[in-house]
Amino acid sequence: ASPSSTMGRFTVWDYVVFAAMLVISAVIGIYYAFAGGGQKTSKDFLMGGRSMSALPVALSLTASFMSAVTVLGTPAEIYRYGAIFCIFAITYGLVVLCSAEIFLPVFYKLGITSTYEYLELRFNKYLRLCGTVLFIIQTASKPQSHSATLYTGIVIYAPALALNQVTGFDLWGAVVATGVVCTFYCTLGGLKAVVWTDVFQVGIMIAGFSSVIIRAVVVQEGIGRIVNDSYYGGRLNFWDFNPNPLQRHTFWTIVIGGTFTWTSIYGINQSQVQRYIACKSRFHAKMSLYINLLGLWAILACAVLCGLALYSIYKDCDPWMAKQVSALDQLMPYLVLDILHDFPGMPGLFVASAYSGTLSTVSSSINALAAVTVEDLIRPYFRSLSEKKLSWISMGMSLFYGGVCIGMAALASLLGTLLQAALSIFGMVGGPLLGLFALGILCSFANEIGAFVGLVTGFVISLWVGIGSQIYPPLPERTKPLYLSTAGCNISSENLMTTENPLTTVFNTPTAERPALADSWYSLSYLYFSTLGTLITVVVGIIISLLTGGLKQNTDRKFLLTKEDFLSNFSRSKSETKVEVLDSKRFTVAAEGTDNPAFSHIEMDVASDKNKVNGLHI
Repeated sequence: ASPSSTMGRFTVWDYVVFAAMLVISAVIGIYYAFAGGGQKTSKDFLMGGRSMSALPVALSLTASFMSAVTVLGTPAEIYRYGAIFCIFAITYGLVVLCSAEIFLPVFYKLGITSTYEYLELRFNKYLRLCGTVLFIIQTASKPQSHSATLYTGIVIYAPALALNQVTGFDLWGAVVATGVVCTFYCTLGGLKAVVWTDVFQVGIMIAGFSSVIIRAVVVQEGIGRIVNDSYYGGRLNFWDFNPNPLQRHTFWTIVIGGTFTWTSIYGINQSQVQRYIACKSRFHAKMSLYINLLGLWAILACAVLCGLALYSIYKDCDPWMAKQVSALDQLMPYLVLDILHDFPGMPGLFVASAYSGTLSTVSSSINALAAVTVEDLIRPYFRSLSEKKLSWISMGMSLFYGGVCIGMAALASLLGTLLQAALSIFGMVGGPLLGLFALGILCSFANEIGAFVGLVTGFVISLWVGIGSQIYPPLPERTKPLYLSTAGCNISSENLMTTENPLTTVFNTPTAERPALADSWYSLSYLYFSTLGTLITVVVGIIISLLTGGLKQNTDRKFLLTKEDFLSNFSRSKSETKVEVLDSKRFTVAAEGTDNPAFSHIEMDVASDKNKVNGLHI
C-alpha cells in the first residue's frame, strides 16, 4: 500500500544512513572478538569478565529498555490517550530504587551469572528449573519491553512492518539484515560487544528523536504552540487520581502497577541483571542503575514531546481516521516523511533509530538466553566441560538463538494476532517470578514448599486473568481514548489506503454475551496483572511456609537482604570489595605489568587476603 504521491519515499541517502548504523554495530562486535585476547572463558563471553564500568552499562540498560516499540508506540500512545503516560517517570524512579537497594546487593555479593542460580542456592534445584523455563518462555514474550524467542520475533517484525507500509522500506531485507547483524556481533563479541553497541545505539535513538522534535518545533513555529494545542486538545491530562483499578491508565495504576511490572524486568530479568552484575564493583553496579534512570527520563521526555508534536500537527486531520495509515504505530514514520522529506538522509536516521531499538533489545535477549542456557541447562549437568569449551558453547548458543529469532520474525508475519495474544498472556509470568525472588530475599522463613505453592498459585491466577482479558477485551470507556478529528482533511478518493490493520484482534466476541466477570475481573488494568501475580505469590508463599515449619529452618544470611547491605552504601571502602567467585585460576595472573611498580607484589597479595577475611564474605 503506497501513501499518496505527495509524501516522500525512501531515497538512496536514507539507505546509506541505515546501512552505516548496521556496519558500525558489526565493527564493534569484531573489535571485541579480538580485543584483550578475545573471549577466553564463558565468563568473559557472558559477563564481560566482570570488569565493566558504570556509564556504558547504564546506557546499555537504557537501550535495551527502549525497543522500537518505544520509538514507534509511545508517541502514538500519547497522541491517542494523552500525556498521562508521563507519570511513568515516577514509576521508573521507584523501580530503579527497588532494583538497586533490594535485588542488586544480594545478586552482586553472590557473584552469580544466571539469576536463577539464586533460586537453587536459596530453595532447591527444581525451583531453579521452574524459574529458568518460565524465563525462556516469558523473555520470549514481555509485551512492550524485553527480550527473547517469541517476543524477539515480534520486536524484529512489527517495526519492519510499520516502516515498510509507510516508507516502502524493504520489509524482509530489514528483518534479515537486523537479525543477521545482531547475531553476528553477539556471537563474536559477547556481553562487551552487546554493551558497547547499545551505547552507540542510544546515541542514534536520541538523534532520531531529536531530529523529529526540532523539525516539528520549526514547522509549528515554536514549542508554545505545540503545548497550547495539546492543552486545548485535552492531551495534557497528567493528574487522574481515579482509584478504580479497572481504568487503563490512572495515577495509581501507573505508579503501583507500573512499579511491579517494571521491577520484574529491572530487578530480576536476566537480560538486565546480567549487565549490572558484570560491573567491576558494587558501587559501579548501583551507579549504573541510577545513571540509567536519567536515560529513561530523557527517552520518556523525547517520546512525550514527539507524541504532543504529532497531535499538534495532525489535530485537524488525523491520518489514522482518514485511512492514510492503517495502524497507530505507523503515525511516527508518517510524520517523519511528512516533515523531513526535504532533508536527505533524515528519514533514514529515524528508521535507523527505530531499528537501533530493535537491535539493542534483541542483542540483550540473545546474550541473556545464551547465559541462561549455558549456566542453568548445560553447566550443572555436564561438569567435565572446560572453560574454553563452555565459551565455544556460549557462542554456539548465541548463534542458535539468533537464528531462532529470525525464524520467529517469519512466524510473526504469519501469526501476527495469535502471537500478540500469546505474548500478552505470557507477559503475566513476570509477576509470580518477582514474587518468588521477593520471598527468597525478604523472608528468611520462606521454604521450598511455600515458594513452590506460591509460584504455582500466582501463575495460575495470572494466566486466568490474562486469558480472560484476551478473550473479552475491556470496553472503550475503560481505556479512555481521546477525541481525534478529520475535519480539516480534503480527502480525495485516490488517497485512501486500502490496507487493513494486519494485527486486528483474534477473538471478536459480540458484546451481547459478555459474562459477568468480563467487566470486573477481566477488565483489570493491564498494569495490575503483574502486581496481582506478585502479591498472590508472596502471600500464599508466606502462609504455606509458616504452616510447613518455615520458622524452624536456618537460612544462610548471605541469601537475604541484611541491614549491612543497606548500610554499606555509606561506607565506600566496604562496597568496593570485589566478590570473589570461587575460582582457582584467579591468582595465577601476577605479572601482567599493569599495576603500579611502586608496590611490591608481596604487599599487594597480603592486602587482598586481609580484605577477604575482614570483608563481608567469609
